[in-house]
Amino acid sequence: MTLSEIRAQFFDFFESKGHKIVSSAPMVVKNDPTLMFINAGMNQFKDYFLGNTTPKDRRVANTQKCLRVSGKHNDLDEVGVDTYHHTMFEMLGNWSFGDYFKEEAIAWAWELLTEVYKIPKDRLYVTVFEGDKVDGTPIDNESVEIWKKHISEDRIIPASKKDNFWEMGETGPCGPCSEIHVDLRSDDERAKIDGKTLVNEDDPQVVEIWNNVFMQFNRKADKSLEPLPETHVDTGMGLERLAMALQGKQSNYDTDLFQSLINHIEKISGIKYGEKEETDIALRVIADHVRAIAFSIADGQLPSNTGAGYVIRRILRRAVRYGYQTLGLKDSFLADLSAVLVDLMGDTFQELRQQQELVHKVIKEEEASFFKTLAQGLKRMDMVIERTKSANKGTIDGSVVFELYDTFGFPFDLTQLIASENKLLVDEKSFKEYLEKQKTDSRAATAMEAGDWIQLSDDKTEEFVGYDNLSTHVNIVRYRKVSQKKKVFYQVVFNLTPFYPEGGGQVGDTGHIEYGDEKAYIFDTKKENNLIIHLMKELPTNLEAKFLAVVNEEKRNSSAKNHSATHLLHHALRTVLGDHVEQKGSLVNSDYLRFDFSHFSKVTEDEMEKIQAIVSSNIQDNINLEEKRNTPMEVATEMGAMALFGEKYGDTVRVIKFGDSVELCGGTHVSSTGKIGLFKITSESAVAAGVRRIEAITSKKAEEFYAKKATKLDELSAILKNPKDISKAVNDLLIKNKELGKEVERFQRAQAKMVKEGLKNQVVDLNGINFLEGSVELDGGSIKDILFQLKGEYDNFVGVLGGKTDGKCTLSMIVSDNLISEKELHAGNSIREVSKLIQGGGGGQPGFATAGGKNAAGLPEAISLIKAKL
Repeated sequence: MTLSEIRAQFFDFFESKGHKIVSSAPMVVKNDPTLMFINAGMNQFKDYFLGNTTPKDRRVANTQKCLRVSGKHNDLDEVGVDTYHHTMFEMLGNWSFGDYFKEEAIAWAWELLTEVYKIPKDRLYVTVFEGDKVDGTPIDNESVEIWKKHISEDRIIPASKKDNFWEMGETGPCGPCSEIHVDLRSDDERAKIDGKTLVNEDDPQVVEIWNNVFMQFNRKADKSLEPLPETHVDTGMGLERLAMALQGKQSNYDTDLFQSLINHIEKISGIKYGEKEETDIALRVIADHVRAIAFSIADGQLPSNTGAGYVIRRILRRAVRYGYQTLGLKDSFLADLSAVLVDLMGDTFQELRQQQELVHKVIKEEEASFFKTLAQGLKRMDMVIERTKSANKGTIDGSVVFELYDTFGFPFDLTQLIASENKLLVDEKSFKEYLEKQKTDSRAATAMEAGDWIQLSDDKTEEFVGYDNLSTHVNIVRYRKVSQKKKVFYQVVFNLTPFYPEGGGQVGDTGHIEYGDEKAYIFDTKKENNLIIHLMKELPTNLEAKFLAVVNEEKRNSSAKNHSATHLLHHALRTVLGDHVEQKGSLVNSDYLRFDFSHFSKVTEDEMEKIQAIVSSNIQDNINLEEKRNTPMEVATEMGAMALFGEKYGDTVRVIKFGDSVELCGGTHVSSTGKIGLFKITSESAVAAGVRRIEAITSKKAEEFYAKKATKLDELSAILKNPKDISKAVNDLLIKNKELGKEVERFQRAQAKMVKEGLKNQVVDLNGINFLEGSVELDGGSIKDILFQLKGEYDNFVGVLGGKTDGKCTLSMIVSDNLISEKELHAGNSIREVSKLIQGGGGGQPGFATAGGKNAAGLPEAISLIKAKL
């Protein structure tokens, strides 16, 4: 049975039990500040468990794309080393939102595994929560009694809170688990050691395949537990592990999906899987990582140097590094492997097939960039080895090893290998300390401590009225105190709100609430788990008053103008460049707009002019906004509205239409395009392979832009004596300046030639070395040319020259190649030692080095010190 067939049987089974099969949420999280990536099947259903949203369907099932790169068993550096953990994985799950509970969940899990998938019952064990004295929770006897109906009691194993009590986070819904484990060992091995003793002992052949979580408590900030008003079921079964069990394999990587990927890598590398542990790890790493990379890009997350993008770049570079270091792959290979992945998984996950070209191009460019970085890292490693040896040190500092790891992507073992080949050690302890500090700093930067919500009223629905009102009377429903980055603020929820929460690229509203003479200011508005949260530095005195909530009208209107202009820009891009253009990201605030889109070449000046003209024309036509709220998704699609990849839509959506521009959007907009005013594109650039970025301004910002340009033009015209054709006057000036520059260069070359001839008379014999010292009124580049010429004319030559120009100074030194080995001379070390005398810094190679500084008076002493050492 293939992995695809296993997935399909899971869907069929739960559909027969009255579950609605829903699609996977995008793996990249957009609306939850506590997560970068979906890391569990329940993430997209958090709002239901928290009570922020009422589910339309009480029973659902799906397969969820998940990504885990931290935490127990999920450290990125460990994936591929063992045979059963992954970065990305599929989590099969069935959920009950206040419907069925333990009885049905356990019975159906057993039925599916033993009667549909035909797993032998004597290979299965189950765990139940044994209770916890600290929490005051007893053993989950209810689950024990239910399991006795299906499995012998000696296969029911009590387990600790650590393994069998699931929590969403520090606070929130939680409850006991019941896990199902399968023993995949041979009959001989099973006869020797009872599988029961290996459950939860990290045995690669006795593994958990299904976890049934019974959410029945709420964890409060003081760590106490209270019963939930409704109980829920949340189950998760790793598809890869299930496939391993059903296909009779000893490893996840032996299943059909991974073997197809590994077979492709075998062909291009010429290395067979199963022959050597070192190369097996590399093959597993690449086969695993290509899934995480391709799905992340298809869901809208491009590799970058920050946040979620940095995680994807790390995963990609780790795969490339294993291919380069272990399999000898020196050219792009991941991009083509992503095409194999599309063939294997594109039917189930259409986003992969539809974004295939973008995924391929982004990966290929990232690979090319990292190959260059690796080459730079190898050069840097050569310098580190040379510097370490010249300092008579036998160990490379941990800080240097960490820099190679962090900047150039060098794994510790590669640095260690190259060092050992050069008879050097590396300071592993110090490296690990730097690595741990980076992780600690990263955790501290995002750490947030939140108190319990303090409930002031029982209002369960918070209505957003900000499309039609910028002020309204509100009550505070609940609030809590939050500490983050050493700052304390409050999160406040109203019964209704005119404040737009950050989303869809648009920033959150600011403003205030007022009661009598008192005002309390809102510095941001966010949406967290479908709840609109207002961020305030101070709470009002009377929390139970009826407040007037007032949005900052100027900022909101400016943001609305920029958001509507973004829609017009998107339409213009598709009109000029083609239908392949799709939104890949956006930022809309009161100052400017930024729009990222798929396109595989630089937008030409002619194309930019057409795009600018179309947007400006649509603004001048003063097209009225056609807004359709709560529109069924099918109707919106028929209207021509595009669904964006990486977004999860509900059954009904909001449609924003300006003429031919039709988009799904929850943001704020102008009532007609004429209100946008002026529109000006300010920049066009590349973000990643196949993704371009346009930034633009509107209204007052565009007016200010043109006003500044006009002022500068008037100033320039006055400087040039008000010529009739200012462009011609500037061009004539540039031509004249270029000619004068060439003349200056001729003078400098002539001067340098004269200086060089004079310096030849100053070369003296110093212990068998032809030595030159002195200071000249030349720039560093001219001095370097002179020293290299003299090196070519004299044997055993050492030259040390100071230079003075424009209030600054340089110090340069050159050494003949034979003297580096014979006399152990090193220009770089010599210059570095004396550069402080000129209040500067520098260094270089053994043969040539230079330093720059501010204190020309220190040149004679610096030169004398070098001479004295010779």
